[in-house]
Amino acid sequence: MLENRVRELRARFRWTQQDLADAIDATRQTVGLIEKGDYAPSITLALKISKAFNLPIEEIFYLKEE
Repeated sequence: MLENRVRELRARFRWTQQDLADAIDATRQTVGLIEKGDYAPSITLALKISKAFNLPIEEIFYLKEE
């Protein structure tokens, strides 16, 4: 299962979901679904998130063993 640290990082940056959505050209709803783990982003969207936080993608997204 794909896990992520988007909510944690967004809070550290003091961004709202809308702030991040604007930075990655997505909707606030998409950001919320990614944070909850209900939506696995495309590689393009994951790379945009990585760029927005200025972190390697593997520091944001990771696979959790089931």
